[in-house]
Parts: sequence; structure tokens; C-alpha cells
Amino acid sequence: MAKSRATLGIDLHVEPTGPRVRRGLTDALREAVRTGRLTPGTRLPSSRALAADLGIARNTVADAYADLVAEGWLTARQGSGTRVAAGVPSTASGPWGSAAAPPTGTAPQPRPRSRPAYDLLPGVPDLSSFPRTEWLKAARRALVAAPNEAFDYGDPRGRVELRTALAGYLARARGVRADPGRILVCAGISHGLQILGAMLRARGASTVAVESYGLDVHWRLLADAGLRTVPLPFDERGTDPRQLTDQAAVLLTPAHQFPMGGTLHRDRRAAVVDWARRTGGLIVEDDYDGEFRYDRQPVGALQGLDPDHVVYAGTTSKSLAPGLRLAWLVLPPGLVKEAARAKGGKDMCGALDQLTLAEFLTSGAYDRHVRAARLRYRRRRDALVAELARRAPQVHATGISAGLHVVLRLPPGTEQATLRAASWQDLALHGLHRYRHPDATFEPLDALVVGYGTPPDHAWSGALEALCTVLPESDEPEATGPALTGPELNGPESAASEPSGP
Repeated sequence: MAKSRATLGIDLHVEPTGPRVRRGLTDALREAVRTGRLTPGTRLPSSRALAADLGIARNTVADAYADLVAEGWLTARQGSGTRVAAGVPSTASGPWGSAAAPPTGTAPQPRPRSRPAYDLLPGVPDLSSFPRTEWLKAARRALVAAPNEAFDYGDPRGRVELRTALAGYLARARGVRADPGRILVCAGISHGLQILGAMLRARGASTVAVESYGLDVHWRLLADAGLRTVPLPFDERGTDPRQLTDQAAVLLTPAHQFPMGGTLHRDRRAAVVDWARRTGGLIVEDDYDGEFRYDRQPVGALQGLDPDHVVYAGTTSKSLAPGLRLAWLVLPPGLVKEAARAKGGKDMCGALDQLTLAEFLTSGAYDRHVRAARLRYRRRRDALVAELARRAPQVHATGISAGLHVVLRLPPGTEQATLRAASWQDLALHGLHRYRHPDATFEPLDALVVGYGTPPDHAWSGALEALCTVLPESDEPEATGPALTGPELNGPESAASEPSGP
């Protein structure tokens, strides 16, 4: 009985043409190698498997393989099978091949840029420090304990094991009031904003208030949902909620404002909650950098003041790695069903990663990892502040008591020149201007937003040297735009006076 095609192992798409099967197969394989569809090192199916797949004699395939081995297109070794030879001529070495023209009507695509020598972009942790060993242990334990139904289409809110673990952790570490039934797992904060945007638009909302400085990707996601974003004023006490009126919602980063780095003043926290209660508006709290604090008492989540009017959004993107694509929304009770419908009828996040994170949280491995990361990032921040004080005293570092980035105030008119100098040094940097809402009305500031989480430990000293090299030399900058003074913005000493919770 012929072997079932379901058992053949390696799939290979070739179409022998012409009256002679052996020659047609040889030509088809040669063309697949020449055009780069079969790359050097690719293992080919056994002659028996390919013959069964194509419905031809095994000897025909063996002879075709032998011909191509003799011509140098393939290699055959005992025990390692038949593979595409290394260094064969190919028309696929460029976007369409070095000898082939691009398809008619297709514009040539630029080659991807190589990574910069030094990366000080904000928002990404040190990926080399991902706890691979502990994560693997947690994954094994989670996989062994997983019920069979975990591999089925799941609850759109996410796995109950993760929601339960998150409810306990967030209550303990961030002062969040939640139960597992009010938590919705999503694939990153951006996915969470897509869900909330769709939900708000379905309710007839048209406007969402945002901070004057923030992430343009978040504003675009809200705009894609049909919502207009309106920036709120900003001063030394953070975002000013006094201009909140009839907006459907407000998006805030109260624990560690991105990118300015301050903590929303307690009076402002109370004021924004009062607005939500009076108008029925929704507060979306992005707990940016909530775990990473260095010189201050922990600032509790805004959600703890009024769980019925605040959506708390958290993520593993900074504490573990953005590639996990795991985040969560803690929702007011009345929004859970709407948010689950907006997410879709089934869970869209990988069940095994959810189960692993649940095990990581409940075993204490997550707390240990965060503590170790906090110490590592604090050492980097201390080195950055000390080096700036020694080599660039004219540059003021602010927002340094928490998070994975600092804001460096520059002399007026020097931001763009500094960014050009950074590009010459192969140093990836962002200026503050890219985070300013286009409708903000106050005078722009010249500053850099410097992330110190991304470089691995061995590259940190080189990145710091490159940064100091490009900073401008000048006298004290004039005070323009919103003042960057007051608690949390002047450094560790003043930050300690901030309130410890909601």
C-alpha cells in the first residue's frame, strides 16, 4: 500500500515540465536553486518521499538528484541527506536578484539599514537580560499543569490562571483594585488602545483628551478608531486636567509621565478623578514604567482612587520584553462585556505564554527579575547622571527618579544639530519634538529623550561616551516653555517628597 502523503515529512513545491520526467524535474530543481527559492543549505526531501509526493518513480528522483550533485547545485552526504550547495550562482542575491530586473511597475526597495552602533532610544529594556532560564522553567511547569482545554479557543478575556495571578500581583505591587473577571489580556498596550478605541466609538464618542507629550502611535490608534485627540496643558506639576470638559475619555501616564518623566501631582490626580465622576468620562491609565523606581516611594495606581471610572493598562514590554506581546486592561465592571466583544469572540493571545507568565508571577520569579533589573538600570542611570555632571554640566537631566529614560534639556535651538551629530556618531537618539502633540500650544522645548535600558551591559560605556561626545557646549539654557522644576523633575532628592500612593 502506498505511503500516505501525510507522512512524507519535508514539503517541496516543484513542477516538472516537458515530456521527459527526469529532465523536467532536474530543470525545475535547478531553477528553484538559481532563483533563490531554495537557498544554500536547504535540505531536500528523500528520493522516496519526493517520488511519492510527485507520483513518479523513485529512481527518477534519485537520478535527477545525482545529475544536480554532479553539476554542483546540490550536495549529498551519508547521514545528512541531500542539500542545496553553498556558493551556487543565484539570481536572487539582491531584492530581485543581481542579474534579474525588478518586476515591471515595481519601484526598487531600499536595502534595510543596519543597526546603529549605539541605541539610546527610549521605551525598550535590555533584551539581553531576559530571564531565559527562569522563563523556561516556568514554561515547563505551566505546560505540565495545563488542562487540555487550554489548547482550545479560549475566553476572550484571556486565561483565568493569568487573570487570577495578575489580580493578586497588581493589588500587592501597584494598589490596583480588581478581580480576575474584570481583567482582559491583550497583545500589548497598542492592542488595548485599539480595543478601547473601538468600544468608545461604538458608544458614539468623538474626542479623547491626551497629554501634550506622549507617543504618536497611541494618538494614531485612537484616530484610526475615529476619535480626535485633544492635548491638555502641561506644567511643573504635570498634565493639567482643568481643560477637561465633555471629552469621552482621557489617556494619562500618571506614575511616570512619558516622556517628561514626572509623577502627576496628587491634586491633579484628585481633579481628574473628580472630572470622571461628574461627567461619566473614562480615565485610561497607562502605567508606564510603574515597576522601575529608584529614589522615591512607590506611587500607587490612579485606578485605586476610583475603579469604576479608570481603566488600568499594564504590560510586560518594559519589565520583561516587548516580544512577549502580553498586556492587560483592568476594566470598570460595566465595560467588561463591551471590551470582550471589541476584542473578538475568542482569545487572541497565546495560551502557553499566558500560562507561563501566570506561573512566573505566582512563583515569585517575576518579583526577583524586577528587583534585579531595577538595580541594573539604577546603576546605568547613576553612571549617566555622574558622567553628565562631569562632562556636560550645561545639560540638565530631569525625570531621573524612575523609569528607563531621562530627558536632557539642551540650550535653545540646539536639538536638531545634536541629533545630526548623533547620526554621524552612529548613535540612535530621539529629540523631544517627536513626542509633542501637533496641536499643543506652548513653546516647544529643546531636549533629548535618552533611553538607558536598551544597550546590553557590555555596550553601555561606549553608548555613554558617544552621547557625551554629541552634546552641545553652551551656558545655562534660558527657561522657555513649561518649567521643568518641582518634585520628581529635579532628581532623587526632591522626588522623595512625592506621595507614596493614591
